[in-house]
Amino acid sequence: MAVKGMPSTGNAQPPVTTELELRVRRIHRRDLNHVWEFLKLVFRDVNRETVEYQRPRFKKLLLEVYEEEGIEQLLFELKRGAKYELVGYAEFAYEIAGADNWMNHRYFEKRDMRPLFVDEFAVHPDYHGLGVGSFIFDQIEHAARLRGCTHIVLEVAENNERALKFYRARSFQKLDAALFLAKKIETADELLAPRKLKVPLPK
Repeated sequence: MAVKGMPSTGNAQPPVTTELELRVRRIHRRDLNHVWEFLKLVFRDVNRETVEYQRPRFKKLLLEVYEEEGIEQLLFELKRGAKYELVGYAEFAYEIAGADNWMNHRYFEKRDMRPLFVDEFAVHPDYHGLGVGSFIFDQIEHAARLRGCTHIVLEVAENNERALKFYRARSFQKLDAALFLAKKIETADELLAPRKLKVPLPK
């Protein structure tokens, strides 16, 4: 069988591939400068095409996020030899965080929604299409389930076609002009539902 992108020959072999380990860990203070440069690289082209910046505009804001309680910052690293290379970053919170946050918590309370809010979702441009983004999303969804969240909520620019394609493939639905909602997460209640018992009738 001919392999896509290769000449069709009678004895064509599939391309040789190798497995690389992709790990996730929490951010440390020593990572902040490296993460800042990583985010500038990832969102460079997107920021040129959008009215609103798609990442913190100033390094100071990233440092403030690190100091803030209740915000998770995860790094996704690919192992090459003995070293790990930063290829993904995720930042999320279980509550609306920040004094200047524009989200309306009453919107979610009224609909009995317990969202996980994704503030940053970044994949190195050289590693698109290799499964890095899927692993990041799986980790976020796993975190949401562990905390009993019912939905994942994030903001994305309407002209960020790559991001839109990624989220639509995962059943995100539009809530507002630039707000998207993931498919509802299946969660289990902490307490068991009522159970019927067979009790013998009195004699």
